[in-house]
Amino acid sequence: METKVAIVTGAVNGIGRAIADRLVENNFTAVICDINQDEGQKLEEKSSDFEGEYRFKHCNVAREEDVARVVKGVIEEYGQIEALVNNAGIIKRRVGEEISISDWDQVFAVNTRGAFLFCKYLRPQFKEQKQGRIVNISSIAGKMGDITSAPGYGPSKAALDGMTKTFARDLAPYNVTVNGVAPHAIETDMSSEWSEEKRKRIISEIPLKRLGQPEDVAGAVSFLLSDAASFITGEIIDVNGGFLMD
Repeated sequence: METKVAIVTGAVNGIGRAIADRLVENNFTAVICDINQDEGQKLEEKSSDFEGEYRFKHCNVAREEDVARVVKGVIEEYGQIEALVNNAGIIKRRVGEEISISDWDQVFAVNTRGAFLFCKYLRPQFKEQKQGRIVNISSIAGKMGDITSAPGYGPSKAALDGMTKTFARDLAPYNVTVNGVAPHAIETDMSSEWSEEKRKRIISEIPLKRLGQPEDVAGAVSFLLSDAASFITGEIIDVNGGFLMD
């Protein structure tokens, strides 16, 4: 099978890493864009039992010059890009008036502007190819507001959801689909900050009575990138064990 190329942001660990792993298993070259250079280089050196491979590009998704450089370099190297997964995200846990403007701006810069920049700079390539897939990793907080004392996080993801639908309409004439995945209660570094009491409470509120794994999110992303999802665009798919059914 011909190896395809996908850019995945924030993918040296957690959900992003699970997505990158699944892409490599599906014969993609997974171009990892992350600020963690040491872990990114280790990942690039990781051997694979599949046709796909890991490639690392150092990138701060909030910096336009970084995104422009990475996209230009990947296009020059591979000629075509089949998929983009905007996964990079941060959270600042503050209560109400305690969140600073700089914290608010930083959350939006990574979670929303970073995804916008990659969509912006890849748009001409996708239009020229007349094919492509974009998946933005959102959150349940984008649909129902923050529930973890992080006032900027939910709004940044709500904006991401709106942007997903906007680009879905914009790129549909070029056979490019744009969708989102909204996880909740996934075992990641973010959830590791929870107290045991909070962990038990959250599990009790989930109909499937367990926390999700990064691989659960990767499965949804893999589906949206596949031919089986070619008639789906502008959707935000929940991966939350039934906590939110909409």
